[in-house]
Amino acid sequence: MDQRELDKLLADLPLGSIRYFSQVGSTNDLASRWAEAGAPDLSLVVADEQIAGRGRADRRWITAPGAGLSFSLILRPENLPFETLSGADQGGPPSSLTRLTALGALAVCETLNQVLPPMLPAQIKWPNDVIATRRKLAGVLVELNWLGDQLKYAVLGIGINVARPSVPPDSELDFPATCVEEVVGKPVDRWKLLHAVLSNLLFWRDRLSTETFLQAWQGRLAFRGEWVQLIPDLAETLPKQEAQVIGINPDGSLRLRLRTGETIVARFGEVRLRQIDNPAK
Repeated sequence: MDQRELDKLLADLPLGSIRYFSQVGSTNDLASRWAEAGAPDLSLVVADEQIAGRGRADRRWITAPGAGLSFSLILRPENLPFETLSGADQGGPPSSLTRLTALGALAVCETLNQVLPPMLPAQIKWPNDVIATRRKLAGVLVELNWLGDQLKYAVLGIGINVARPSVPPDSELDFPATCVEEVVGKPVDRWKLLHAVLSNLLFWRDRLSTETFLQAWQGRLAFRGEWVQLIPDLAETLPKQEAQVIGINPDGSLRLRLRTGETIVARFGEVRLRQIDNPAK
């Protein structure tokens, strides 16, 4: 792949400018600098290899050359639903952050479920991972840049493990991982995969604030109805405990039922979910 081939591949999508790199530190960092310099809405940064990528809470996300997809899309607020981007979001984890993260995860899910076996569907592990066969194969990192209480731009970064070399060794994992080719059982053209993810992302971006979007998100939610372990994350406002996943609230928070029967809400950045192999009934 090179710049000319990528431009040709994505020519039918209404993107802004496109930049391709054989190797980068982080596509999100490049996209942020480009956005500050005035890059238009839907400008795209794509890299064959990413050596200093990151996920949520600054966890490492490395993309091996020729084996995965790493790309970041610049989103300008004037082309996003206003109700998801109010300045009131800044009192806590913003609903815009949660919705845009779900946008990336849903686009990846919809794409993968076009190639994965029906009995092994991709699902969204709230709030920002995509899993199949109970293992992670993609992650989403959204970063927002504010001027006062006004959103200047968002950078939506996506990393997908496509071939086996893209899967980190077990010693570097905090959740089991896999790749698309391992689940599908055959080689996958990662550039066609990129086109399909972007196409789905554009489709769902126009529906971000709709009930249809929320229903699609809910329908792809991993562990729904199952018991999971809640691991305190950044905010650590919730103790380590077990809970049953009920569903998604309109603001993107997660509804959970504790063993006591009490229903609680977890917000973006508060907890991570871990499956329980042999849950108590």
